[in-house]
Amino acid sequence: MRTVRFEKNIPQALLIKALRQVWPDVVFSPLSPTQMVNLPDALLPGPRWVRARNLLCGVCASDLHLLNVEADPRVAPAVLPGSARMYLGHEAVAVVTEVGAEVTTLQVGDRVVLDVPAANCLSQEIDPPCRHCRRGDYFLCENESLGQGPPSVGGGWGDEMLVHETQLYRPPEALTDEAAMLLEPFSVAVRAALRRLPKPGERALVVGSGTMGLMVIAALRAIAPECRITAMARYPTQQAMARQLGADEIWANEEPYAATAQRTGARHYRGMFGQQMLLGGFDVVFDCVGSARTLRDSLRFARAGGAVVLTGIHFAPLSVDMTPVWYQEVDLLGLYAHGMEVWQGEPTSTYDLAARLLAEGALDVDRFITHRFPLDRWQEAVRVAKDKRNGAIKVVLDYR
Repeated sequence: MRTVRFEKNIPQALLIKALRQVWPDVVFSPLSPTQMVNLPDALLPGPRWVRARNLLCGVCASDLHLLNVEADPRVAPAVLPGSARMYLGHEAVAVVTEVGAEVTTLQVGDRVVLDVPAANCLSQEIDPPCRHCRRGDYFLCENESLGQGPPSVGGGWGDEMLVHETQLYRPPEALTDEAAMLLEPFSVAVRAALRRLPKPGERALVVGSGTMGLMVIAALRAIAPECRITAMARYPTQQAMARQLGADEIWANEEPYAATAQRTGARHYRGMFGQQMLLGGFDVVFDCVGSARTLRDSLRFARAGGAVVLTGIHFAPLSVDMTPVWYQEVDLLGLYAHGMEVWQGEPTSTYDLAARLLAEGALDVDRFITHRFPLDRWQEAVRVAKDKRNGAIKVVLDYR
């Protein structure tokens, strides 16, 4: 098995982080905690385990954060015990090639999507499961770090993977391989939209138009068609895609505080230290970047009583002015991946809802995927995915 593996070694990671300042390509060197490795073929570790051969896998921003050693060991998740290594790639679609004797949900030849790469009560076969796993929110599992049972081997950045059957999802046959691969990131966007779904006539601002920002625009247009969507997009390719996906207005070079005041009727104030404040603003803001600056601004772009949905991730402590949370009663909401939702009064998994929306054409999949690379060129794929000036939206590793 060829796979790209990240070793969780904090001293090594800190060294690479320091070296990156003068040697950016150190993340591709033998010093890096991320390496392409050849593993011997292993037996299935249990009767409910599955071997799957990868077809496609997307390059996600969270993969790039790990590769570039941007995770700060002081963040809360770093406290948790875990496996000694991680395998990159979770936006994966694959074909089942082997099943254990007690697998009941899958058979050889089934096309599958990686659902929950992290351990949870089901994959660890813990009974009774925790409250989150009982509900179907496996990413919030309270037993994730117990380490019961064997860990999964391999991820989407590799030839194949060995996972527990409960970690896989069988997408509808109507979806192409490419649409099935986009199911994982699109389900995150759907969950983000549902965290504070704009009402008819409300104004939503999407900060950042990378993969996630564009998918949030598509999700909002599909499930909240009567809201008004404004997108902040830096690059021409992103601007064109945001418009195609349903954004009513695109901000490229506008000063965002002045533009918010002009478009929403908010009052705009400037302080003596260069800080800015709005009274009024957007009903809901989706921060799809997650930096200290975008979160600070997003909290100020929201009107009193509005909401900010933190969709982008940053693996480091942030220094952010939180006063709008109490002074303007702005709700700050987060989300982690996908799980169970309530849609039109009925419980449904985010994957099921996202699959339905993709089948209905919520995304122009062919235009959304801009670059493809074989696994042997994974370093080139990473470089393209990092540099949005080249027109990249979704970069894919293609094994077919």
